[in-house]
Amino acid sequence: MKLIEVNKLVNPLTMYVRAMQSSTKRPGVIESLPEVTYARPRVRVEEANIASYSRVCGFSRAHGVPITYPQMLTFPLTMAFFGSKYYPWPAMGTVHLANSVKQLQRINVGDELRIEVATGPLIAHEKGQIFTLNQRALRNDQLVWEGTQYLLRVGVRQPKGEAFASALIDPTPLSHQADFFAAGGIGRRYGRVSGDINPIHLSGITAKMFGFRKAIAHGMWTKARALATLMPREPIEQGEAMVEFKTPLFLPARASLWSTRQEDGALFEVRNAKGDKPHLRGRVTY
Repeated sequence: MKLIEVNKLVNPLTMYVRAMQSSTKRPGVIESLPEVTYARPRVRVEEANIASYSRVCGFSRAHGVPITYPQMLTFPLTMAFFGSKYYPWPAMGTVHLANSVKQLQRINVGDELRIEVATGPLIAHEKGQIFTLNQRALRNDQLVWEGTQYLLRVGVRQPKGEAFASALIDPTPLSHQADFFAAGGIGRRYGRVSGDINPIHLSGITAKMFGFRKAIAHGMWTKARALATLMPREPIEQGEAMVEFKTPLFLPARASLWSTRQEDGALFEVRNAKGDKPHLRGRVTY
């Protein structure tokens, strides 16, 4: 396993330029990803950053450090991987298919964390090749948070790995709980906070350059916005949230939250305003 420590971050625009330069890659059959880990050795959980993230995602101060927040800290490492020789495909056009995060211990403002992103196994999908990235946050060498991203390269022939199977097939009926508005500028607001300035999220003009009719909301913003409604109004010690992304949420849009409460959490969907098309489906436990 190759370890690459990142002690100084580049600005988001530079990250995307490097990612876009990978568009000339034309790999053959990929049997597996190189075993590589990117790490940020010391990342402080800053109160101002938590406040900015919470405002844009709908969390309150009472939530403390949201369960999804450490995911955002992994983003520069993911982009570093996409722009490197270790990532075999063009970076642009990668689809975020599913995402899971798990908090093992409460994270507090002021904590100093080690953030890691490591390559994981390949998974076959009917539309192409899924690859996984495993993420970790450690405090004093103790694991406090972990997550996995499932990312899809559409059109890859002869995909490797076991066949993808949804972890969220559950016939339990959901009921309408709430509505929220995703403003036309939410992609730019979330992008400033997260560093994810992918053009498909910023404006209709930039989204059309990449084949979308309108800008689309970040999947991780949509996930966080749903959890801001579903999570207890207090910091949690442990929890887990898994989502699968279904259809784009074009901006601006009114979305609806559907859920059913379970003993230790909830099964939920973010749907369109009519409630007949899912944008994501998920489960949260705490």
